[in-house]
Amino acid sequence: MPTISMFFGIVVSLYFIDNRKHKRPHIHVKYQNSEAVISIPDGELLDGELPPAKMRLVLAWIEIHKDELMADWDLAVNGQQPFKIDPLR
Repeated sequence: MPTISMFFGIVVSLYFIDNRKHKRPHIHVKYQNSEAVISIPDGELLDGELPPAKMRLVLAWIEIHKDELMADWDLAVNGQQPFKIDPLR
């Protein structure tokens, strides 16, 4: 599971060939003891939870980097290494 970005204690990852369970483009996010799966196109929470303030940061980051995230999703589901994406600053 490649880590594609880290910011404010948040770790964002994509799994290789991970389109079976959630069936749509998504990222895996970890913050301390919390984990969440979030849809890339719309920021919908698919599984898990994050503290509200961290969720807002992740949603802002998704909005800024949506095109890059979709390109990385396409790479990952085809078993290729996704690119790193700039953190939220």
